[in-house]
Amino acid sequence: MTRQTISLLLLAATMAILLLLVPDVLLIVFAGILLAVFLQGGGHWIASKLGLADGWGIGVFLLGIVAALVIFGLAVAPAIGAQVDELTRRVPEAFETFRQRLAEYSWGSALLDRLTPETLASTESRSAAMTAVSSTFGALGNFVIILFIGLYGALDPKVYRKGLTLLLAPSIRRRGDEILRATAATLRNWLSAQLMAMTVVGVLTALGLWFAGVPLAFALGLLAGLLAFIPNIGPVLAIAPALLLAFPDGRSMVLIVLAIYLGVQALESYVVTPLIQQEKVSLPPALVISAQLLFGVLFGILGLALATPIAAALMTVIGLAYVEDYLGREKPAGIEGGRR
Repeated sequence: MTRQTISLLLLAATMAILLLLVPDVLLIVFAGILLAVFLQGGGHWIASKLGLADGWGIGVFLLGIVAALVIFGLAVAPAIGAQVDELTRRVPEAFETFRQRLAEYSWGSALLDRLTPETLASTESRSAAMTAVSSTFGALGNFVIILFIGLYGALDPKVYRKGLTLLLAPSIRRRGDEILRATAATLRNWLSAQLMAMTVVGVLTALGLWFAGVPLAFALGLLAGLLAFIPNIGPVLAIAPALLLAFPDGRSMVLIVLAIYLGVQALESYVVTPLIQQEKVSLPPALVISAQLLFGVLFGILGLALATPIAAALMTVIGLAYVEDYLGREKPAGIEGGRR
């Protein structure tokens, strides 16, 4: 085997072993890389407009994000915060109303009998509660790690890109650097498209619910916009609290809420996202759903959230390194010496 083949096999074997042994670490690192791509892209755009170095552009971009968050916190967050607090209070009440209606049916009573207080207070439930608490602190720690990976990766991406290419044979290091740059561009395009789609979903959902007179419309719109980061699955998760809040007001309100969410989702899926992805990046819907299912089952909620950008990155790497560089070198059947 050549040095090219050996270097590629060793790199692939290392990634496979890490994926089997410490998959969560790889997902956290990838989330940090995604943040680095976002910060570096925004900083480079500002630097090119102001004639600054990329490092200064990233600094200006970070200051802009902090300023926007402060302005949002002072102007909008108190009102939305009050709605979020009200949402957390009313959802359990709405669920209790739903439970009482469910108990009116025989099959509903049988289902509720299995959710007794004794079951909820069992050892397994207490263990699950402790796991949830520890997971919360773990999530905070993971967020800090992702933040630092993103900052360091954005400020000096050449160091890490060079480190990866040094693992390859010298003859393919230049091509490896090109593939890494193309993968970063794909992730940057996906991020910009996703942020645009999230904004559209959040604003349209909030306006639709507000116009229909649904309580806590802006908090529900914010939740819908954030969960839109997870395509296909996120909207399903976002609609649950809205339906619970609409349930006490009768079937007509439930149908209105359902129509609003379905309408916004259809508009985002068939109009907004295709228009954005024409200029950004296009992923086959079946591939996205399959990747979400696979990563969600294997790696939980973090894998589900990162499944789409991982699929986008893998498509770029496979398309360039395998399809173009490896398979593309083989001559089509029936062609010899340039003649058919």
